[in-house]
Amino acid sequence: MCSTALCLQSSGSNKGENMGAPLQDCTIEEQRGVVRFLWTEGVKSLEIRRRMLAQYGQSTMSQRKVYEWIERF
Repeated sequence: MCSTALCLQSSGSNKGENMGAPLQDCTIEEQRGVVRFLWTEGVKSLEIRRRMLAQYGQSTMSQRKVYEWIERF
């Protein structure tokens, strides 16, 4: 299972470095939770998708889906 804190842990001094092991097995529900968490933190939608892509790879929801979920929040 994916832990939001683990998925997204990053420090400003580590830009460009991998944020941890890829999380290829996370569910869509977990990804929605990540979107909601980051959105409430003030992270822009494109950055949310970029960060998720780094972790989930091809399993990442589309940018359109990120926008759709943000609209629901």
